[in-house]
Amino acid sequence: MFGIGKKSGCSGIDTVIGPQTRLEGDIHFSGGLHVDGTIKGNIIAEAGSDAVLTVSDDGRIEGDVRVPNLVLNGAVQGDVHVSDRVELASHARVTGDVYYHMIEMAMGAEVNGNLLHQVGPQRAAKPEPAPKPEVLDSAGMSVAK
Repeated sequence: MFGIGKKSGCSGIDTVIGPQTRLEGDIHFSGGLHVDGTIKGNIIAEAGSDAVLTVSDDGRIEGDVRVPNLVLNGAVQGDVHVSDRVELASHARVTGDVYYHMIEMAMGAEVNGNLLHQVGPQRAAKPEPAPKPEVLDSAGMSVAK
């Protein structure tokens, strides 16, 4: 698929939440986070990082997710905000809205909410300069200035 984690600045997995583990509370991280267990709380990547969150088919998150890169094959119950790339594998289940910049969705993945494309801050289009106001003479004709 995208190969997230292989090409990104993240060198691999830094933290693993095992299948027999249940965490309650928000998680703030950078680098690579792999979830096989259950997290009841929000997951937030460090601002400006190239972090990757990977959720296996046994992983479950009950809370909002805010990360630059996500590979999801498990379940998320909450809104998902991905500033760069999201990969929804065949067993992915999201109950909530998915805000993304770039998305890959395999057959079988399920989103029970809205898919909302966002322009990433680093890729935002430059605003065009406002047009100069037109100057009219007393007869209502345009005057070049």
